[in-house]
Amino acid sequence: MIDPRRLRVLRALAEHGTVTAAAQALYMSPSAASQQLAALETEVGHGLLERRGRTVRLTPTGTVLAAHATKIAAQLEQAEAEMAACSEGLAGEVTIAAFASAITEVVAPAVATLREDAPQVRVRVKDAEGHASQRLLIDGAVDIALSVEHRDIPGQNSEQLLREPLYAEPFDVVLPSGHRLTDVPEVDLADLSDDPWVTPWPGNPVHDVVLRACEDARFQPRVECLADDSRAVCALVAAGAGVALVPRSALHGIAFGGAATRPVRGHRPTRRVFTAVRRGSERHPLLRLALRELRDRAAALRS
Repeated sequence: MIDPRRLRVLRALAEHGTVTAAAQALYMSPSAASQQLAALETEVGHGLLERRGRTVRLTPTGTVLAAHATKIAAQLEQAEAEMAACSEGLAGEVTIAAFASAITEVVAPAVATLREDAPQVRVRVKDAEGHASQRLLIDGAVDIALSVEHRDIPGQNSEQLLREPLYAEPFDVVLPSGHRLTDVPEVDLADLSDDPWVTPWPGNPVHDVVLRACEDARFQPRVECLADDSRAVCALVAAGAGVALVPRSALHGIAFGGAATRPVRGHRPTRRVFTAVRRGSERHPLLRLALRELRDRAAALRS
């Protein structure tokens, strides 16, 4: 009989690549994870790992079993969801991971509404930039992830996750006070090809959007300052350090200190935000409630 708890360790190893990383994701010690994997090999009667010095890789048999482990995990999630749906009332806890502006504009208002309409539901929130929210979701640390389309998202086409579009928003140009283009109603990005730029760090999805937008305008931005926080970006622009492209929702509530914002002329760079849950859990009544409220808040943001 295969212990499903050991399959969870095998899934984590397949996802993270090393025993140490898998153990960290599952809040286990590396030695405990290794013991679980060794016991799993004994249970199935096949070698699942190839040990090469200090590293390991899955054998063909291990790869097959890891794929089945993913399907089994989805079935268990679905079973829990259906059992919860059979119970009366909604009570419990939902954990959401999202990036800062999504928390401000969508998640926090959703939490406020749920606290009023469903006080028996506790919502926990974790700030996670880039694709970190997806990793937390895959590892079981959160129930819902809000993330941005990005080429480096882990498991984007994985059977483990179910993704749904939530909202899309344009980027606006942020200009320092006195900039030559502050008098125009819309800014052509090509007119900023000679300016210094302030962008998020590489690896941040917003950084990629900015680079692609500049490439579409046929220039490579001269990046002089790097900051992931939109308030810091706008503060640097206001100080004259350069120009920037910032998602519109991230500009809400920022004191610009002399900086000005303008829409982009023509094709506007866009950030597309989606929700993700572990496949099989989407029917859980608590998750459906939270997802519905997130969609309502996102619709209000679009309007």
